[in-house]
Amino acid sequence: MAEVKPTSQAGGPAVELTANPAVGDGPLEKVYAFWLAGMSCDGCTISVSGAGEPSLEDLLLGQVPGLPRVILYHPVLAIDAGDAFMHNYTLAAEGKLDAPYVLILEGSAVDDSLIRGPGYWTGMGARPSHEDGNQVISVMEWIDRLAPGAAASIAIGTCATWGGIPAAAGNPTGAMGLMDYLGKDYRSAFGLPVINIPGCAPVGDNFTETVAMILHFLQGAGPLPEFDELGRPAWQFRHTVHNRCVRGGYYEEGVFAQAYGDPECLVELGCWGPVVQCNIVERGAVRHHGGCMNQGGICIGCTMPGFPDKFSPFYTPAPGSAVSSTTATAYGKVIRSLRVLTQDHQNRTSRWDQDQDVPSGWAVQRGSDSLLSRAADFLYRKLQFAKAVRPGSDTPAAQYRDGFEVEPKKRGNERAAKNK
Repeated sequence: MAEVKPTSQAGGPAVELTANPAVGDGPLEKVYAFWLAGMSCDGCTISVSGAGEPSLEDLLLGQVPGLPRVILYHPVLAIDAGDAFMHNYTLAAEGKLDAPYVLILEGSAVDDSLIRGPGYWTGMGARPSHEDGNQVISVMEWIDRLAPGAAASIAIGTCATWGGIPAAAGNPTGAMGLMDYLGKDYRSAFGLPVINIPGCAPVGDNFTETVAMILHFLQGAGPLPEFDELGRPAWQFRHTVHNRCVRGGYYEEGVFAQAYGDPECLVELGCWGPVVQCNIVERGAVRHHGGCMNQGGICIGCTMPGFPDKFSPFYTPAPGSAVSSTTATAYGKVIRSLRVLTQDHQNRTSRWDQDQDVPSGWAVQRGSDSLLSRAADFLYRKLQFAKAVRPGSDTPAAQYRDGFEVEPKKRGNERAAKNK
């Protein structure tokens, strides 16, 4: 029987693990999470630490109703180090934990076979002896040992999901996503393919929300959440940036920013928002604050599998943007003109129409309405009340379906009755 060592994790107090446990059939009290760092910058860790829906702290302390407590082993957030920290990774690989565990990879997977002779691209922990010439255990070996028994394997960030920047053209490491490394036939112990939460860095809430929904599934309290054909949470990555962008209305009207700091659509400055699947503008970067386009930046496609090579060079218009922006400009001029006419019509009360004057002291002095404006008003009224009675008109009210008809009343008669 393996010696079980109590350790301190990011989740709070020390946890005593029992070797060779029998996992019961009832609700889970805890789920272990083993975080591995491949070719990464720890940006995903920073992003997750700022999540709020739910927060990382709530998951670790078991404060989310109906969910088991998450016991996290994280090389950056943990208090312990060395053998004391790595001991429970070994127990997980040997199947000696008393609860299910989740494998999380931040950063790209790599191809250690490209190294000539002993060596590794990324490593964590050490062997007691120099087996196979390596003392340090490579992260790829940990993936090989932990992935088969994991309840779920989650790739966080674009490096871990698709390869990201470490996999850019000319890289010497053979960097790739976790899905590439494990293969399309991989299934976790609970039958799940690799779950991908992209972004450089991803929205922290996207990760914690997905983890919470997976825990509901593992708990038996809910169905498996919906994922798209690339393993992304479908409800988070179904729409493009453009669909939710605060500047999207400008694109529709063909109005584009000419310099950073302009409030209009950023497509002509190199924004890829119309084709990139991401929810940054609606969710914000941290607790509904920030986000690329919300803060005046362009979308460079960091959530997409083709990033960065297919989106390079950055800050230059996309190849197809000339066609789309030219079309939007021509179409937008017509739409914008029509909307201005309608807006002008709706910015006046009926009394102001009768008096042909706006009594606001703030109003810019204006002459009589143009012929085009009067024609637009006439047409708008005809269309608006084509199948209804215009308020204040002398026409009879529409007949009800049962045959009852409201008798029309003249406004003058009503006033006369009130004066009696």
